[in-house]
Amino acid sequence: MVAKGDFTVTVSKKEVVAAVLPLQEHWLPQSNLDLLLPAVDVGVFFCYKKPAAAADNINKSFGFGSMVDVLKKAMAEALVSYYALAGEVVYNDVGEPELLCNNRGVDFVEAYANVELKDLNLYNPDDTIEGKLVAKKKNGVLSVQATELKCGGIVVACTFDHRIADAYSTNMFLVSWAEIAQSKPISVMPSFRRSMLNPRRPLCIDHEFDNMYVPISSLPPPPPPPHNNPQEANCNKLVSRIYYIKSEQLNELQLLATTGFNGRRTKLESFSAFLWKMVARSANDGMMITKMGIVVDGRTRLSISSNKGDHNNNNFNKSISCMAMGSYFGNVLSIPFGGKNVKELIEKPLSWVATQVHDFLENAVTKDHFLGLIDWVEAHRPDPALAKIYCTPSNDGPAFVVSSGQRFPVSKVDFGWGKPAFGSYHFPWGGDAGYVMPMPSPAGNGDWVIYMHLSEKQLDLIETQASNVFKPMTFDYLISGI
Repeated sequence: MVAKGDFTVTVSKKEVVAAVLPLQEHWLPQSNLDLLLPAVDVGVFFCYKKPAAAADNINKSFGFGSMVDVLKKAMAEALVSYYALAGEVVYNDVGEPELLCNNRGVDFVEAYANVELKDLNLYNPDDTIEGKLVAKKKNGVLSVQATELKCGGIVVACTFDHRIADAYSTNMFLVSWAEIAQSKPISVMPSFRRSMLNPRRPLCIDHEFDNMYVPISSLPPPPPPPHNNPQEANCNKLVSRIYYIKSEQLNELQLLATTGFNGRRTKLESFSAFLWKMVARSANDGMMITKMGIVVDGRTRLSISSNKGDHNNNNFNKSISCMAMGSYFGNVLSIPFGGKNVKELIEKPLSWVATQVHDFLENAVTKDHFLGLIDWVEAHRPDPALAKIYCTPSNDGPAFVVSSGQRFPVSKVDFGWGKPAFGSYHFPWGGDAGYVMPMPSPAGNGDWVIYMHLSEKQLDLIETQASNVFKPMTFDYLISGI
C-alpha cells in the first residue's frame, strides 16, 4: 500500500556548517564544461531505518541529536577537502559564473516529520519529498536537511548547485562525507585542477556541435502559454515518480534489444530504447519528432591517450591518468541526442531503436568529442550555451534525457548507523524536457531504481502499457530486498 503524503515537517534548527580549518579566500573559475550547465539545483536523499544497537556499537548513542552531531562534524571536516561546496557562485564582469571559495559554509537544517519511514510515499516524491524532506537551497552551493521520522529513522537530503558538481562529483563527496563520519580516511581526494579541461591552442572547432548545443542568445523568445483547457494542461505538466525494475526484466529488454544485430547492446541502451518507444506513444501526431538524449561522463574518455589532434596541444598532457580525471570535481558531461519520427519509433522493433541509440552515442564516447566540446564553448564565450535537447520547439514532439546513475553509491553512504534503506536523486528541474535517472537498487541484487520526471500523460501511458516493467516504488519492495 502506498501511503499519502499528508504529514507535516517542523524545522527545529538552522545553522551554517563551515570547514573546520580556515581557508584562504580565492576564486575558482568554471571550466568550459561547467559553463554549459544552467543555474539549476539537484537534490539527493537517503532514508535510514531506526538504528539498532549491535555488538560493535553497543556503547554508541544513535538518537537523532547524536546522528546530527556526527553529520555536522563530518561535514565540517569534509569541507576542508571539498572547499568548493562551502563557497558561493558570483558573476564576473562579462557575466560568467565563478566560484568564490570563501568558506561561507553549508546551510544545515534539522527537522521533524510526523510520519514513519514505512508510510513515506516514495513512488510520488512530489507528494512527500519535494519541499518537505529535500528543501530548496537558498544560499551557497550546497544545503543539507536532516529530518527525524516518527519511527526513529532519519532522512538525510542534500541540494547541490549543478553548475559546480555533476552526479559523479556529488557521489564522490557523499562517500567521503560518510567515510569521515566513520573515522575512515577519504578514499578519493578531490581535484579542482581546471587546467585539465583547458581548450586546445589553436582551437579546433567542429561545427557538428552546432547540432548539439546552442548559444542562449540565438534562442527565439519563449512562445506564449498554450490555451489549453485545465485538464490538458495537467496532462502535459511534468511530475516526478520513482519505480523499480527487476533484474529479470532488464535482462529481457537487453535480449530483445540485441536480437538480430551483431554486438551486444548495454542495459542502458536497451532501457533507453524501450523508454523512447513508450514516450513516443504519448505523442498526439505520428509525424512529430521525439528526441532522447543520454548524458555521457567524459572522465574515462579524457583519460585515454590519443595522438589525433594532440600534437599542438600545450594544455593537455597526453599522460593524464585515469586517477587524475577520476578524482576531478566539477562537470565533465556531454548530452548527445537523437531525434526520430514518432510513427517510426512505435512501429520499429526494440532492436532497431536500440541501434539508433547506440549510433548517436558512439561519436560522443571519445576523447576527441570532449576536447572538441571544450573548444566549441571557448569559441562562443562569454555567450552562455545550452544543450539543444533542453530547447525543444513547441511544435516538436516530446523530449527527455536519460542520465545513468549506476555509479550512485547508495550502499556506501553509511554514516555509522547502517546503510540506507533507500536513496535516490531528485531533479524536478523546471524545464520542458523530461529527465530520467536509473540507479542501482539498495538491495544490490541487480534491480534498478528509476527516478522519472515526465508528463503525467507519459507516465500514465507507461504505467498502463508497461506495468510489467515499471513497478511503483514501495516500502514493501525495499523490505523484501533486505
